[in-house]
Amino acid sequence: MSTAAHLDWSDPHLINADLHCHSTTSDGTLTPEELAARAAANGVQIWSLTDHDEVGGLARAAKAAAEHNMIFVPGVEISVTWSAVTLHIVGLNVDYIDSPLSNGLASVRSGRTERAKEMSRQLEKVGIDGVYEGALKYVGNPDLISRTHFARCLVERKVCTDIREVFERFLTPGKPGYVPHEWASLQQAVEWILDSNGLPVIAHPGRYDLKPMQMDELVEQFVKMGGVGIEVVTGSHTTDQYATYARKSVRSGLKASRGSDFHGPTESRVNLGELPRLPDGCVPIWDNWGKLFS
Repeated sequence: MSTAAHLDWSDPHLINADLHCHSTTSDGTLTPEELAARAAANGVQIWSLTDHDEVGGLARAAKAAAEHNMIFVPGVEISVTWSAVTLHIVGLNVDYIDSPLSNGLASVRSGRTERAKEMSRQLEKVGIDGVYEGALKYVGNPDLISRTHFARCLVERKVCTDIREVFERFLTPGKPGYVPHEWASLQQAVEWILDSNGLPVIAHPGRYDLKPMQMDELVEQFVKMGGVGIEVVTGSHTTDQYATYARKSVRSGLKASRGSDFHGPTESRVNLGELPRLPDGCVPIWDNWGKLFS
């Protein structure tokens, strides 16, 4: 973490932390430097870049954050297959250079290209040709081609009006273009983060198609594996879900995290740094980070 900023830690709830966003290194539309400038302009004090299965933008992000006097927390968002459902686990404050994490992420990325080509073949069957090639123009790293890149291509071609419509009509289970993929296991993701001195966090839990008992099981397993946090306030959650996952945080002993999941100015529900505060009662994941900056 950077020591560039000096904050008032007497009430961590008042600190503007945005601990989840994406750059052009994965599927965001802004560079790490552009994200840092945007976060700082919006009053972010603690910032993390959490690209999908990739840490290649973190050094640039750290340098840019220091220039804007923000505390920078190196992060990543790992794709996980759990109980036949794709989940995401965020790692915060990770050691990302020559660590177990960087080696594990390389194995996760290896299957993305073939998956993307099969997605394109499936879309051809419903009359939409050449989407793989069209999606590549949006990809900074071909090893990280994703559904979001496909979605941008479909919007550009006016097959859909926006990203949300793409995911309503395509690329999701039961819809054309969806191709399942076996990602890292939950155990692997948690271990890679812990072995790299990081903090494992369940990303945007309200997004997953899990029944309440399944969510309870996920949280229980995650805690036993050494998980530390859960996102409570995120751009993917409704106001009601803020309260739901604040209670889940308190009951499970997981600390509460906060992040916009910002991907770009025209694609994100919430701008960097503009989320509401965490609900009272839950403990911010950054509540004891002050000693790291003293």
